[in-house]
Amino acid sequence: MPYVGKFEVFEDIIQEITMVYKHDNRPWLIGYSGGKDSTLLVSLVYEAVQRLNKEERTKKVYVITSDTLVENPIVHNYMHNSSRQINDSSIRDNLNIEAHMIYPEISQTYWSLVIGLGYPTPELPGFRWCTERLKINPMDKFVEEKIKENGEVIILLGVRKAESLARQKSITAREIEGKLLNMHNNIKNAYVYNPLTEVSNTLVWEFLLKEEANAQSPWGSDMGYLFNMYQGERPTDNMGEEQSVIGRISVELDKIPVTGNSRFGCWCCTIVREDKSLQNFIDRGAVELIPLRDFRNWLVRIRQDGRYRDNKRRNGKVYKKANGEVGYGPFTMWGRNEILRKLLLLKRNTGFDLITIEELKTIDTLWDVEGDLTRRRLVDTYSQVFGERLPWDEYKFPLYQDNVIEEIDSVANKFDIPSELMTKLILNVDKYKHSTRNTKIQKTFDRIVKEDWIHQEAVKVITDNED
Repeated sequence: MPYVGKFEVFEDIIQEITMVYKHDNRPWLIGYSGGKDSTLLVSLVYEAVQRLNKEERTKKVYVITSDTLVENPIVHNYMHNSSRQINDSSIRDNLNIEAHMIYPEISQTYWSLVIGLGYPTPELPGFRWCTERLKINPMDKFVEEKIKENGEVIILLGVRKAESLARQKSITAREIEGKLLNMHNNIKNAYVYNPLTEVSNTLVWEFLLKEEANAQSPWGSDMGYLFNMYQGERPTDNMGEEQSVIGRISVELDKIPVTGNSRFGCWCCTIVREDKSLQNFIDRGAVELIPLRDFRNWLVRIRQDGRYRDNKRRNGKVYKKANGEVGYGPFTMWGRNEILRKLLLLKRNTGFDLITIEELKTIDTLWDVEGDLTRRRLVDTYSQVFGERLPWDEYKFPLYQDNVIEEIDSVANKFDIPSELMTKLILNVDKYKHSTRNTKIQKTFDRIVKEDWIHQEAVKVITDNED
């Protein structure tokens, strides 16, 4: 039944979607976060395809959800349930719509980088390494695969001019007068279609909740539940046009204003000074998230704590900050182990799946070449926390026995050689011990002994004498 009255704009959008859908066979890709705008977009596409005759439903539509592996557990469950529901209902209705969950490469996950390699947790303004690795790269990989299979693809976006002033300018800049599809700025053979650009904030929730308490998406997701997740978001003074109160809509819980700025981020996000999204879930009764909030706040605190951070970068360079202090590098092996131990305790105590077995395996492998001569640090930490062994525990043998490691430390202390330098040299010699090219060992040895941090005291003495 066509939409009329205040919802007539959605009827127009469905008609436009239908026209673009039938125009060619290029597959569609829709990024679906589970939020209100992407839910609206998928709902309208779903309904448009559903209205077609079965023989017309020839276009493949991919609904792609990105799981960073550090999603808020409540949002994570909602996203996965919605993705399953889309697939189940699409099969039932013969719509040729497929929902896919995509993940970062296991070596590029948040914990593989922070705990495995000691990456400092992200912070503004210039150290935001997470978004590209956790979201952009997995999405680009999926898109490129579909382009390789089909030649060209069309990417549907649920962005709206009403969402923010900055986004409005961005959308307008990409528009080509009189055209519905625009070439993607960065991806060759990909086109962009923005059906929702003119929809106001007010209408988004009114449409999704048009059936009041029984409001459901076309695939059966509870829109009242989604609305309640957004209710936890509070307006802020600097939202600009994103602050759009649409009034009080009756749902299962309290009646409070809704804003257009809700964003559900990673539960361990250290970019923001205060994680208001996580805190707002807690304020509305999700007390099970309190330990996650506390862990996240601890992560922020230790970022500038010299007990956890190295005094040089991974390449051995020493640098000074603007105030003259020596800058920090990655988390030390001890610091990484502390983060892991506390994360495993959090996982055990909350029951949330906060780090995967695959990530633990990757971190363990990284630690073998990062300085853990015992090669037992991770598996033993896991065993201490959970009282059980990891599947590969029995295959983890020390590179050297404890007495040998103690002797190495003793020799290093006797000759005033940094233990870390000894460890690096030992690990790299071991790495190339079966190589037929001895030059590899020599070059690696030369590179290590020339690193800045080893000679910083000598450089300081020379500089002081010159002064």
